[in-house]
Amino acid sequence: MSEPFISEGYITASISFVGFVDKLGLEGLLTLKSDDGREFPIRAFSGEVARHILRFKEGDKSTIPTIYNLIEEISSLQDLLLVEVRIYRNGPVLRSNLYFKTRKDIVTLRNYRASDCIALAAFFDVPIKVRKNLFEETIEQYFMSFR
Repeated sequence: MSEPFISEGYITASISFVGFVDKLGLEGLLTLKSDDGREFPIRAFSGEVARHILRFKEGDKSTIPTIYNLIEEISSLQDLLLVEVRIYRNGPVLRSNLYFKTRKDIVTLRNYRASDCIALAAFFDVPIKVRKNLFEETIEQYFMSFR
């Protein structure tokens, strides 16, 4: 379950915008921005996750959803430290791997929803790395994948 901690082919990005697609806030939208200014929009995730990301980015980490709390408790009990989240495309959807550091190794949890992993990255203040080719796609190509 471990692998060398190499992030070749990935670009470090930060969350530059979080919002909602609809007036009711049912669907989330966010933008990841690379260090060199390139942007990658992400949508089609729950408004609830978007609200958590917003709160975490604003520093409010006092109330967290049960599933994120579960990750925090397991990490604490097992001496795991989330060190990085990597976003990639798997077919038409965005997925993510979570990288935890132990005292001896890196433990990788694979193929989770990108939005939840971005929320965890915002909660734990860890780097988000995005597959380089996602920044090379045009916005039109990205949004056409939802049709």
